[in-house]
Amino acid sequence: MRYYGQNTFLAPCLMAYVLALLSATHHVLASPVAATGVDMSLLFPPEPESVHIVELPLPPVSPSNETGACTLSINPHGTGCIGKDAELRNGNFLPDNKHIVASVTFAGAPDVPQPGSAYSGVQLIVIKTDGRKFPNGDAWKCITCGIPTARRNGSTELLEYPQAFRDGRRVLAGNNIVDCGGAVLSSPKCVPERAHIYPIYWTNTVNGSGPGGAIRENRIHPDNVHMGFSSFTSTGGVLGQFAYFGRLVFNPFPVTGEPRVPRYELHNVTRLYDPAALQPFSVHGGKLTINPEALSVGELRGFSGSGDEIIYVGANRESCNTDIFAANIDTGHVRRITQHPGYADPIDVSPDNKWSVILDTRSTNRTMFMAAMRGIPPLTDLVSSTASVSIRNNGQRRFFQPWLLDSTGDRGEYLGQQLNAHETGSESVNDPEWNAQADPRWSWDGTQIAYYQRLTVPPQCGGLNPLPCPASTSDGERSYRIMLATLTARKPVRLRPVKRVSDVIPWGVPYVPGDPTPVRWYPPGGAYTVYGRVSGYADVTLIENSGGTGLETVAVSYHDYSDAAGVVLTGSENVTSVHVGESLTLERVEWYSDLTSIGPGSHSASKVTSEDGFHLLIDMMETEFVANGTLTSTVDKVVYGQPENYT
Repeated sequence: MRYYGQNTFLAPCLMAYVLALLSATHHVLASPVAATGVDMSLLFPPEPESVHIVELPLPPVSPSNETGACTLSINPHGTGCIGKDAELRNGNFLPDNKHIVASVTFAGAPDVPQPGSAYSGVQLIVIKTDGRKFPNGDAWKCITCGIPTARRNGSTELLEYPQAFRDGRRVLAGNNIVDCGGAVLSSPKCVPERAHIYPIYWTNTVNGSGPGGAIRENRIHPDNVHMGFSSFTSTGGVLGQFAYFGRLVFNPFPVTGEPRVPRYELHNVTRLYDPAALQPFSVHGGKLTINPEALSVGELRGFSGSGDEIIYVGANRESCNTDIFAANIDTGHVRRITQHPGYADPIDVSPDNKWSVILDTRSTNRTMFMAAMRGIPPLTDLVSSTASVSIRNNGQRRFFQPWLLDSTGDRGEYLGQQLNAHETGSESVNDPEWNAQADPRWSWDGTQIAYYQRLTVPPQCGGLNPLPCPASTSDGERSYRIMLATLTARKPVRLRPVKRVSDVIPWGVPYVPGDPTPVRWYPPGGAYTVYGRVSGYADVTLIENSGGTGLETVAVSYHDYSDAAGVVLTGSENVTSVHVGESLTLERVEWYSDLTSIGPGSHSASKVTSEDGFHLLIDMMETEFVANGTLTSTVDKVVYGQPENYT
């Protein structure tokens, strides 16, 4: 079976249509162009590869979280146990491609000062990926268990997004950098007694005082000197987010800010948003224009392998379709990586820039009831985007699976290859109840990918939920596991040095501590006309909220509207979104839709709500789907209904 579509090759007569379609969606090509001037990768996407997947070893599971529950009978080495349902994160590979870093949660340790008491809480470990073991007989070792207090002052939790530096001696984990005193993390010289955990500090006040700015979603730039990150904002009761880029500088003796301990500081920070630049929408009198070429960085997701592009989730090109984009770090040139109407945001680009691995809902149809109908401009997204991104989860259950894409990304019938689409042994690596969670990671030689999964557990199954709870096949019936996918036909690529980039991002704005945070521009309330790029038009009414801090309602009527040759959209849509109470994240959405489209041949699609409309209450942090009424998309007689309500 081919996982990127029914046809391996497009007939030559379709070449012009495919190129026109890609042009209409402003897709930027990244692969070699033949002498004819035609990008041959459009016609000949890569064949599916052979993939072998195994589960990586982890510490044994404690029977409970009670003190002392992890006994020597469970772990004879006395090196700790992890909780059955305790969170973990895989990180990336060390330079030898035989180890990965990971954050795990230890449980059941004895009281201090008994042996083994250090194996408690969230810690950073290194895991062997080649089937071998460390000298003590474990396939893993803890780097931070037992680091003296004086060497971890000011540090915070290590759980989020562990990323080893290229030197193999340091790891970014949460808002900290773990340093093994110059020793490679996997070597016998790397022991807790010589390691440090340094906090990361971002100055956000004029005089440098205070605890610093709140940072999240941290990603190391491949030059290992800079870091990208995101930060939430709250303006007029509206939650927002900006992405930033800065240089990491070690300061052993800070004299301002808290904590005043040896720390890494973010210097020469750039906000990756310019209010004076082209925005996703612009207004000229009564004409509203959609600008798909606008550089609109939402949440930063990482960098290309060579570091020349910033990878991010950006403003939608199509309604309800959340995609990943890349922007050149010097020029700001934008290309779209994903186009499938499933939701994607976790991504890692291979060190040689030729491949991406994404985590996406495209194998589950989770978001298709909203997004399956293509070619709808992102107008209602001005108020509905929070809801459309929040439906990707069902509480703590995600619907991600890992997908392999070449450098050009989605196009035509090529939608990549699901890595775990086949069962490769007695363990079912493609069990849909095991859901990928966050960032997958490439090995430095481009032959392996690590990712982690969580099993569906209560309340997402069992009890009042009609979905029965599956049995875990992992050791100790763990609900988390780390997987290693090997692309068996690949030959290792040589890791090339990465050039250090400038502190200056020309298309961003230098961050000045203490300056007010900007508010993203949105078109003001009023009546507008949007003209299709091919033909037709849409009447659009925008209504602002009572506080004047954003839009509340978008109503659209389409009149033979077309953005792509042969695809014509008619009908209407009306969406209102309001915050509930004082919450920044809980929204109530009232949705009315009656849209139809026709396309080449017998292609047809519709997006329709029930007579009383579709009414959704959802919190973007809790992501629990609760709806009344229905919203249904139908494409060529294939019906996509909404998920069951969260119970």
